[in-house]
Amino acid sequence: MITKFKDDRDVFFERRFGLFVHWGLYAIPAWHEQILWRGDMKRKDYEKLIHEFNPVEFNPDEWLDMAEQAGMQYLCFTTKHHDGFCMWDTKHTEYNVMNSAYGKDILGMLAEACHRRNFPLSLYYSCPDWHHPNYPNQGRHHEMFGPRAGDDPDIDKYYDYVRNQLIELCTKYGKIYQLFWDVNVAEHEDPSLNEMIRKLQPGILINDRGPGKGDYNTPERHVPEGGSFNKPTEACQALGRESWGYKEDEDYYSNKFIMQSIDKILAMGGNYLLNVGPKPDGRIAQENIEALSKIGEWYHSVKESFEDAIPASDMIFRDEITMEGSARRMVRDEALATRRGNTLYIHLHKDTQSNSIVLKPLNKAPNKATLLNDGRELEATVDMIPWAWRERPYLRIRNLPVNELAGTVMVLKLEFDEAVSE
Repeated sequence: MITKFKDDRDVFFERRFGLFVHWGLYAIPAWHEQILWRGDMKRKDYEKLIHEFNPVEFNPDEWLDMAEQAGMQYLCFTTKHHDGFCMWDTKHTEYNVMNSAYGKDILGMLAEACHRRNFPLSLYYSCPDWHHPNYPNQGRHHEMFGPRAGDDPDIDKYYDYVRNQLIELCTKYGKIYQLFWDVNVAEHEDPSLNEMIRKLQPGILINDRGPGKGDYNTPERHVPEGGSFNKPTEACQALGRESWGYKEDEDYYSNKFIMQSIDKILAMGGNYLLNVGPKPDGRIAQENIEALSKIGEWYHSVKESFEDAIPASDMIFRDEITMEGSARRMVRDEALATRRGNTLYIHLHKDTQSNSIVLKPLNKAPNKATLLNDGRELEATVDMIPWAWRERPYLRIRNLPVNELAGTVMVLKLEFDEAVSE
């Protein structure tokens, strides 16, 4: 069971689903947000893109409309990615959006819309910087291959710059929900930075990728094994498989794949941050809009199985087996469970092989079984089945619409008259 913070940060356990937005100069070449590291573009050519960046169609309210319709509860925005380009009006480098062709404070516009609509805003900030002369690019992962002429590598000077920028971000843009550090390649440790952030933004949540101890873990593009998390966790994934920023010919994950990922993370007690990469003009690609619409329809239909519900897989789906004289618990792989009071939710986060599921080791029938996705009632009986003929009768849910709902993740709602346990 996850131990809560017991202060204002506990709102983390209420805001389960968020929108991640990767946006910057990299939207123009439309290949990858790390084109300087993964591609063959030179820094001097990339940095000229500042004169082309002119997102005249940027409308933060349209972003928030899309997020709210999908059931999302907060937004995390890339203020500075590894390329070093700053999407706000910073006084500490000229390499910022105010000197672009657009000439407006993107973050300021987004923050105004978020605060006006009471939509929590989180800020992403990259530890490495491919533009700043003091960052020691040494060719490690997520770094340039050595300094360029005129650079003065000095990690302490660079983090003075970082500190000054964080003061701006934490004082000029209202209440900030989270600070999302990324990729501490230099393994620079300075707990005073997070301490400063907390003083400037009381109650802020800080992730685990920065120069000091964070509040929560951030698995990326994968779903950990197990039935529950033992630490506060926010997983992140993108709709596009190849890039977090806008990619013109992106290979998109299927809606079902994303639903399965969301369902498993949330059923394990984690939160989910799902990314889109806006186009150079500021609009969200139509493929992303359509995907979030479908994912949102599903999420709205099953979200009661996550809200105020606790992970129950470790309690419900277990066998007691003996190994070297000791017992251990094994979580079932076929499904996960969450629980609210006497109601148990069964999450079929993997493709269901047949039109029924046996919820071994449960042997109690619920008062009512419902398919949460569309509200239809299901048949629930305690039966002796051939596959478990040496054991005992188990709870079986029949007539699942596996073909009709093949493109989604089914969640079953089982209502009992008393608390559920083996």
